[in-house]
Amino acid sequence: MSLFQIDAGKEWRGGQQQSFFLAKELKRNGYSFQFVVQPGSPLCQKASDAGLPVLPLKISSKADALSILRLSLAMKRKKCRLVNFHDAHSVAVGSAAASLAKVPIKVISTRVDFPLKKDVLSRRKYTKNVDAIIAISEGVKNVLVEGGIDVKLIHVIPDGIDFAPHEDKTSKDYLRRELSFAPDDFLVGIVTQLSDDKGYKCLIQTSKHLRESTPKIKIIIVGEGPLQLELNKKVKEIQGEEMVFFLGFREDIPQILNSLDVFVLSSDHKGLGSIVMDAMACRLPVVATRVGGIQEVVDHQKTGLVVPPQRPKSLAKAILKMYEDRELAHRLGQRGYEDVHQKFSVESMASKAIDLYEELAKKKGAKLLRVV
Repeated sequence: MSLFQIDAGKEWRGGQQQSFFLAKELKRNGYSFQFVVQPGSPLCQKASDAGLPVLPLKISSKADALSILRLSLAMKRKKCRLVNFHDAHSVAVGSAAASLAKVPIKVISTRVDFPLKKDVLSRRKYTKNVDAIIAISEGVKNVLVEGGIDVKLIHVIPDGIDFAPHEDKTSKDYLRRELSFAPDDFLVGIVTQLSDDKGYKCLIQTSKHLRESTPKIKIIIVGEGPLQLELNKKVKEIQGEEMVFFLGFREDIPQILNSLDVFVLSSDHKGLGSIVMDAMACRLPVVATRVGGIQEVVDHQKTGLVVPPQRPKSLAKAILKMYEDRELAHRLGQRGYEDVHQKFSVESMASKAIDLYEELAKKKGAKLLRVV
């Protein structure tokens, strides 16, 4: 009797990283499971390379009949007893397939703190035959409750961080050499998709305020997305080409983080912010906006500085404080490093998820197969 983990993400983002970490821990703990992923996706490649039991299945944003049929047959064949949907697209196809296959236990993981649409169908997605909802933060949980979801369904399990890659003692000159920065340039970086909810337009305006104070601060933007052309245009409009640098999608995130001086998050919405935890694992001081579950990760003036969203001047002031007070920046970075190690390990995240699975299985009289 197996578990099914379904992640329909086509990119490599925080959600895919977390489902990958959980799948690796399920394997390490001896559970029989199938990892359903988009064929050809970065997640599919990484999971295959890690020797995980991958089931590539094309999942569209709409519930197409062929994918539902293929998935339901796989669930029947593997005697699936519990399925965990890791993103919205997987819910559409996966829930229909699970119903056909008569899978008794269904779990939804949700990461974002966008308010639920005020219609019956939106709420139904989170409640119809759903046994549990995993929210990655209290902030996400509160949004679900405000949207009409029964609080008894919701279980808060924060993201986990794999600390090993961040212990790489990459030279602080890694980016300076690549981009020909001066030794005294102060590198402020952000790593996330270039989309509206990430607050990039605010960050570009912030760079304008920073330039008025010093030319030594450089804004490093890592990621790709639909706002790429618009953001490039805005940088040219403020004549910020010598200050704002777009690096696109990168695989060398730990090396990039280790070569920054400050990590910044300018988002308008954020479920928890696993990339913030990655930055803290590199001893980076953090400047972040007060949204979603960020305050569950960044403790203002203890592990970082937190400012209101969509306030370019406030964001600039916090970054300048780090630039001008290096002792403060170092202290916040060290406290953040210690804090994230205590609270946000992969093992802790996976253990809580597995305990939930076992609790749900016991209630339904099911047994999850372990092959150890």
